[in-house]
Amino acid sequence: MAALDVIARPRPRPFWSDLRFLLGIVLIVASVAGVWLVVSTARQTAPVLVATRTIVPGQQVSAGDLEVAEVALGGVGEAYAVPGTLADDAVATRTIAAGELVPADAVGDAREAATTTVVMRSATDVPASVRPGTVVEVWAAPPTERGEYDTPRVLVADATVVQVSRDDSMLGGGEVALELVIARADVAAALAASSDGSALSVVPVAGTASTGAHR
Repeated sequence: MAALDVIARPRPRPFWSDLRFLLGIVLIVASVAGVWLVVSTARQTAPVLVATRTIVPGQQVSAGDLEVAEVALGGVGEAYAVPGTLADDAVATRTIAAGELVPADAVGDAREAATTTVVMRSATDVPASVRPGTVVEVWAAPPTERGEYDTPRVLVADATVVQVSRDDSMLGGGEVALELVIARADVAAALAASSDGSALSVVPVAGTASTGAHR
């Protein structure tokens, strides 16, 4: 009896093995697509407004104070003002530093402004660090009947400097005048102190320098 040759046939691969291979391909494609989307989004730029000078609260924000820059902002683009969105009577609601991207919430309607501008004269010189945009305290020492001054007290706890003017002439005696943005609620006290002969002093508030996104 002749021996029969038996030919071994390969067993078919299980279905789950093919499915796992296909799932691996899908995961690789999804990973590559995700990386491409992140890189593409990071490279996209949008036009935003940039302050060309320091703008303090209550000041009108005009076209001459701004320029347009193309900036990659990613998912935070809506947080900044873009060309064509500012009203003609828009004012700053907080200090916007020169070169800073203009935050959308830093500009508002002039009719809703809760601040105003006053000029106050300091009895003493102010530090060189006090410049437009600096947040300061105004202290007042009321005059007494004996021709002296009482203990100084805080008159305005939160004022923003618009401009500093020094009069170094003989007549001026080195007097310093400051244009300040203060809350409307502080106006009456500020005017009273200016008119009753109180000695006024301006003190910078530590740790309140304005910050913001820059190009």
